[in-house]
Amino acid sequence: MTIMNPGGDYDEVVLDEAKRLQPDSYPTRSFYGHYLEWIYKHIVDNLPPNFRIYSYQETAISLDEDLNGMQEIALSNGTKINVHKVILSVGHTTLSLSEEEKRLQHFAHKHNLCYISPSNPADLLLEDIKPKENVILRGLGLNFFDYMSLLTIGRGGKFHSIDGNLIYEPSGLEPYMIAGSRRGIPYHARGENEKGSSGRHLPLLLTADVIKEFHIRAQQGLDISFQKEVWPLVAKEIETIYYTALINYRSCTCHGKRFQEEYLKYDWKTEEEERVLKIFNIEEAEWWNWESISNPCYNKNFQNQDEFQNWLLSYLEDDLSEAQKGNVSGPKKAALDALRDLRNEVRLIIDHNGISGESYKKDVHGWYTPLNAFVSIGPPALRIQQMIALIKAGVLKVLAPGLEVKIDESKSKFIASCSKLDASTVEASSLIEARLPDTNVRRTSDPLLSYLMNTGQCKPYVITTTYGESYETGGISVTSSPYNLINKRGDSHMNRFAFGVPTEGVHWATAAGVRPGVNSVTLGDSDAIARAVLDIKIEAKDQELVPTL
Repeated sequence: MTIMNPGGDYDEVVLDEAKRLQPDSYPTRSFYGHYLEWIYKHIVDNLPPNFRIYSYQETAISLDEDLNGMQEIALSNGTKINVHKVILSVGHTTLSLSEEEKRLQHFAHKHNLCYISPSNPADLLLEDIKPKENVILRGLGLNFFDYMSLLTIGRGGKFHSIDGNLIYEPSGLEPYMIAGSRRGIPYHARGENEKGSSGRHLPLLLTADVIKEFHIRAQQGLDISFQKEVWPLVAKEIETIYYTALINYRSCTCHGKRFQEEYLKYDWKTEEEERVLKIFNIEEAEWWNWESISNPCYNKNFQNQDEFQNWLLSYLEDDLSEAQKGNVSGPKKAALDALRDLRNEVRLIIDHNGISGESYKKDVHGWYTPLNAFVSIGPPALRIQQMIALIKAGVLKVLAPGLEVKIDESKSKFIASCSKLDASTVEASSLIEARLPDTNVRRTSDPLLSYLMNTGQCKPYVITTTYGESYETGGISVTSSPYNLINKRGDSHMNRFAFGVPTEGVHWATAAGVRPGVNSVTLGDSDAIARAVLDIKIEAKDQELVPTL
């Protein structure tokens, strides 16, 4: 690839990664950050002469409207900015601590320990976590891998490839990491990319017509259950992709095509489905099992921590093997990557009260969102390789499922245990909540959002049902496209817009990254807001590019 601004002040690590990257490679998140920084500078440096960008590296603390309708933004340094329109795109914000988090923080302060509440790892300094001391990481998602990297590579440790195996060389500055979660398993590794930058699975069942039908029913006031009506279509689609790829993998695409045509004739979880599987010689042991995919330990019993860790290493090696088959050729990763591809369609169904409040709370927020994260938005295979190397080097220990963290006043330590192994406990002087903060406008510690809430200039989004029940999401309430902010009285503000993570609940999966060439809903949203700000109407020839149905 062409190195961005090769004369710029880039660290050697960044330049080395730039040289290694191939068209289908997964860059590290830190490298992606350098890219975003570069592209912003590139845009600013190449603006048309009639455009100006003014950058203020201060915190916005309030937003009000003057008598002339101008929007007045106050910054933390006392600066006041008057503009015609405002777009709130604040991303993830920290939250005020929950009662449990306050208790843990108080304990840490009392005993001179370290407690890190849900945060973005890139925003933190980790010097309070001392070398060779135990640190508990609660969570095994993408945040965990960021902390894993910061506490190893970030402290001078190095990975070496020897005879095809990754080996970790400690620097001596690492802490001993004890990690765990309810599942006890890290997110599934992403399959090696075979789709290019813009390839994606084209829906077989979640088509535009199906989505439109869901919209019509929701607009008629009918309650739609995600579990009963949407999930069967998602599950059927994913399983169809898996079986088709499995047949293609061991025979030819002609057989896979015939299977797909036959299999799609029947509803999900029917005897007719099983009959088709048997006709195409798919053994029962090969049948897709959502239980084992979503919870690999669901039928496992371990006698001790060593037995679990040995099983985990074998599981991670198998996951790597599946990832190396690719996200098109490999049956398992093709299916899971398609679930990621279907986020656009699922979001279009869910958005703006598309699902009943009860179903959103239980099925979407409580079940499908964490399932989707666990199976389809995991780390690249390299991070799993590094995880294996760290376990073998004794720098990382992953506890069995059912992580529990308690405090011990007599020992002045955090105590980690797991429900699968009652007798296994580990003491630590540091505890990291290895996850990002939830979206919750009532608990946000962001001064601007707090000000808007306290002054009634925004309100939480509430999903209602036909029975009068409701579910208050954590996101802020906005109109349909172009997403004008709605105040406490229910009035929309034509000069204020909200975009991305703060609207989670109105929209779904707002933290998902965008991809070029796939008509991303996120890019469509940003385009709609930009057009509204500039008062540009959508021309007929552009209408087909708008993903909102």
